[in-house]
Amino acid sequence: MTAGELQLCHSRATATATRLRLPLRSRVWRGQAGEFTGGGTGSSMDFQDHRAYSPGDDPRHINWQAYARTGSYTMKLYREEVRPVVDVILDASDSMFFDPVKAARVAELFYFLAETSRTAGASVALHAVRGDAWQTLDPALVASHQWLDAVRAMKAGDPAAAPDLSRLPLRSNAIRVFLSDLLFVGEPDAILRHLGQRHGTVVIFSPFLTSESQPDWSGNYEFIDAEANTRHPHRIEPAILKRYLDAYASHFALWKNSAIRYQTALARIPAEEELATALFREALPVKALESIQ
Repeated sequence: MTAGELQLCHSRATATATRLRLPLRSRVWRGQAGEFTGGGTGSSMDFQDHRAYSPGDDPRHINWQAYARTGSYTMKLYREEVRPVVDVILDASDSMFFDPVKAARVAELFYFLAETSRTAGASVALHAVRGDAWQTLDPALVASHQWLDAVRAMKAGDPAAAPDLSRLPLRSNAIRVFLSDLLFVGEPDAILRHLGQRHGTVVIFSPFLTSESQPDWSGNYEFIDAEANTRHPHRIEPAILKRYLDAYASHFALWKNSAIRYQTALARIPAEEELATALFREALPVKALESIQ
């Protein structure tokens, strides 16, 4: 994709981010100051409760009117204002980018996740993973539309292997967003278990093409292995097509069942239609996103 094409993807993603965002309001956050209410106490104007004074408490929060009445020090408690934490993990496998339409949808989703997190005031970390290779992306690469060159240049020992998330510096109590087509071999449980560690909330956005999910192959074809960059001629008969469709459906049924078991919001996003339309229909009902009122 060219820089101009990426800029168009960014524009569409930014427009969508004014209408939808990650499910930040449904979380109880703890940490730095920000606009979302947390699970502790702090210095915001949202009064919460009283408690007895303890040595070391901030005297600015003493209820002096209560002291004048009772002669006892009590503290005013306020709901803590915190900053949400979002870790975005991009699957940089070649299957995500081999088709221009799918590559554009991946770019739109990546920009959308970065932009909606930024505008919500979240602490955002952007990671890319390809097999056993990974890197943390500098936000400047995203702003300059150079991130795609960086992730496509990643070298993995086995590019077709499932993404190895074990070395990513994931933060505790974060929303962990995995952007992947999930077209790799392996059980989903290990990935979902890892992403859910340390009080993580997991959201998956899985872009796909109609030609992947509902192909109409018939006759002679030359198939390209996107990860190995090899070509394989095949003749597709109805029985072979049925085996493919059954295997595809079984693969994603496995992911759906695991997502339910691990309380993960899984949204499969078609690549051929307008971004906001697809997200409203697929991501909002499963609570992968929430509407901005």
